[in-house]
Amino acid sequence: MASRSQSLYRRARRRMPGGVSSPARAFSPHPVYMARGRGSHLWDVDGRRYTDYCLAFGALLLGHSHPRVVEAVGEQMARGSLYGTPVEDEVRLAEEVHRWVPSLERLRLVTTGTEATMSAVRLARGATGREVIVKMDGGFHGSHGSVLVRAGSGAATHGVPGSLGVPRGLAGLTEVVPYNDADALRGALRRRRGRVAAVILEPVLGNIGPVLPREGYLQEVREATEDHGVLLNFVEVITGFRVHPGGAQGLYHVKPDLTTLGKVLGGGLPLALYGGRADLLSHVSPEGGVYQAGTYSGNPLSLAAALATLRVLRRGRPWPRLASLTRRLARGLQEAAGPGTSVVHLGSMFQVFFRPRAPRDYTEVKECDSTRYMEFLRGCIRRGVYLSPSQYETQFLSTAHTPRDIETTLHRMREVLGAKG
Repeated sequence: MASRSQSLYRRARRRMPGGVSSPARAFSPHPVYMARGRGSHLWDVDGRRYTDYCLAFGALLLGHSHPRVVEAVGEQMARGSLYGTPVEDEVRLAEEVHRWVPSLERLRLVTTGTEATMSAVRLARGATGREVIVKMDGGFHGSHGSVLVRAGSGAATHGVPGSLGVPRGLAGLTEVVPYNDADALRGALRRRRGRVAAVILEPVLGNIGPVLPREGYLQEVREATEDHGVLLNFVEVITGFRVHPGGAQGLYHVKPDLTTLGKVLGGGLPLALYGGRADLLSHVSPEGGVYQAGTYSGNPLSLAAALATLRVLRRGRPWPRLASLTRRLARGLQEAAGPGTSVVHLGSMFQVFFRPRAPRDYTEVKECDSTRYMEFLRGCIRRGVYLSPSQYETQFLSTAHTPRDIETTLHRMREVLGAKG
């Protein structure tokens, strides 16, 4: 007898491409349809429970249905879900975010990470009068044409590192260089001298990783952009609030010109932002000529969830504990998997790569045994451990995860890997 997930997937495929609303959620033989989540756990439509390490691809730093977030959203819902006007909470959030990430001198609230990076690219081009952007091979910055060139995440999983529908002329304005290779970046900036508006990168490659920056790399990127008068745009949609209170830029002490945040920021609701130097943001309409707008930008429900999330984080300061739990899980998984596998972790992010050494760039990530990863994934899901359904994603912990969750997870992962103990 088919499970409810199987039945729903058959129905979904008749009306939805691939049966999903986002390709990153699709995997063979069928995705698992979830019904509810609480704390560190999910329950599917068949009633099975999972310890969750996908956490909505990293968005849920506090876990599922955190009481303070639920309370804040419920109170706001009673007052109204959307006004189409400015509200006090967006001012409060802008001020609060600046305290966490000082490089965000001014910012604009939007709804998704894709919208944030798309708007940041447009701002960089509008503010500089230049058209070319430089991105890192395998870096994923959303599903818009300027950055959907040799992208990671679901685009890599499904063998479409670019996309049909992206005009060649637009793709030609995007220069791609390897991550962790500052010399390649300098070469690209020299070749396109006077034409590059911005270098856009995840300081830690999150959508195919985590792939960590080698020592000094981000500082070299900052120096190269300054030498050529090029803006530096850090995409911290994943790393923001995850690896450090001030994001990766706070962890590595590199100040970009522009930053995009999302995921954790919204506390489980749709919210993202782009911002940076005050003079650059003066180019955004209605002050300047770079247009961007959205009916749901800064909607009250998302603002309530965001402010509640940041209050919980400020009071709890959970980063040392999260890093300790993640390290414990990563080390246990590494021991179980053996020397032919590398487990990379940073803050509350981790991933297992079926190759002997930790990958340093997209080329090395693609050398991993993705077939073995999918076998590992399916084995974990059968045993109640839910992981991001792709080798080209990152796994995450939340403040709701406990030492008992970690020990239970390691026991089940050892079963999958055939290890004893």
